[in-house]
Amino acid sequence: MRPQTLDEFVGQRHFLYEGSLLYNSIQNRSFESAIFFGPSGTGKTTLARIIVAGMGAEFHELNASTCGIKELKDVLEAAKVKFFGLQKEVVYLYVDEFHRWNKLQQDSLLQALEEGVVRFIGSTTENPYFAVNNAILSRVRAIYEFKPLESDDIVRIMENALADRDRGLGAKELRADRDALLMLAERSGGDARIALDTLGFIADNMTSARITLQHAGEAMQRQTAFYDRSEDKYNLLSALQKSIRGSDPDAAIHYLARLIQADADILMIGRRLMVCAAEDVGMAYPQAVSIATSCVQAAQMTGFPEARIMLAEAVILLAASPKSNSAIASIDGALADLRTKKIDDVPAHLKDAHYSGAEKLGRGRGYINPHAHGGYIDQQYLPDSLARDGTTYYRPTDNGREALFKKFLKELKE
Repeated sequence: MRPQTLDEFVGQRHFLYEGSLLYNSIQNRSFESAIFFGPSGTGKTTLARIIVAGMGAEFHELNASTCGIKELKDVLEAAKVKFFGLQKEVVYLYVDEFHRWNKLQQDSLLQALEEGVVRFIGSTTENPYFAVNNAILSRVRAIYEFKPLESDDIVRIMENALADRDRGLGAKELRADRDALLMLAERSGGDARIALDTLGFIADNMTSARITLQHAGEAMQRQTAFYDRSEDKYNLLSALQKSIRGSDPDAAIHYLARLIQADADILMIGRRLMVCAAEDVGMAYPQAVSIATSCVQAAQMTGFPEARIMLAEAVILLAASPKSNSAIASIDGALADLRTKKIDDVPAHLKDAHYSGAEKLGRGRGYINPHAHGGYIDQQYLPDSLARDGTTYYRPTDNGREALFKKFLKELKE
């Protein structure tokens, strides 16, 4: 079921959509070199093959975990013959798991890239800014980050597999319940390969023509109660946040337990806890965001069952902390003004003055550096129209640590 054309490719809409620069470069056959990075099963190899097929060029595919310099040099020598010989043809080279090559192996590509002998596509699950030599990065213009596929994308991929009679499971004439496909998608962690492999396992070993939630749960070795009603997870997450906001640690822990018992994944719970830390605790205890994030990261590293301890710590901390929603109220207020009011330009004394000609334009003129006056100086920072109206967005509460910020700001004004 690996997509053969751009039309079949699913996901990565943040850089690949009809009319995007990458899409047009493939259609126009002007694509050159790139590095793809992101998790497994998100389409890196698939897109590389689609690109090269569209170019109509010779294609060599290597895997850095099994190939070394010898195989690479063989490809480069053959590419030189084509490029400098009568054919004048460019060869495309795709190296999967490129981060597994050491510096010396990666540097073997430099001359070929410099001369234009090969067009290179490297894929890696590691951040290329850490895993790939700078010399390679400077010669490869484009770096594309592949993100885990959304659940809806994976459901679509599985539905295509169930319908396709030539390459998929269409000949079996199976039907699949929506909640079963949704569970497979969400439990695949954004990896289409896992979802398709599991779907194939179910199709090969079931005795009926209908794939149910029970089949999905059995194949994934997961509980299925959570998915009996698709809205349950949102109700439980909502109850969790509202219990935290209401400073009821007992209720918050109860809903956390129900989420864990229902087999909600760590990231689903963790995202909501980090939002609670910023939205509901906020400036009353600013460190809550860092602590909640650390707890979620630790939970991901350890996995269940131990992850329940870190998640519980974060829930109790957030529920027992003083509360302030001043952060979300201030940014939402500023965004609302931008949508509804005519806002004046940035004051001239605040504009960037670090370039030739800025002084002639009056940029930065009259700006007073607070550090030269003990850390504070009374001057206008808001645009003129907002300053005239006496606009305020941040309204601190007297709760927790925010009371100290409120006192500090009040003393400055006085």
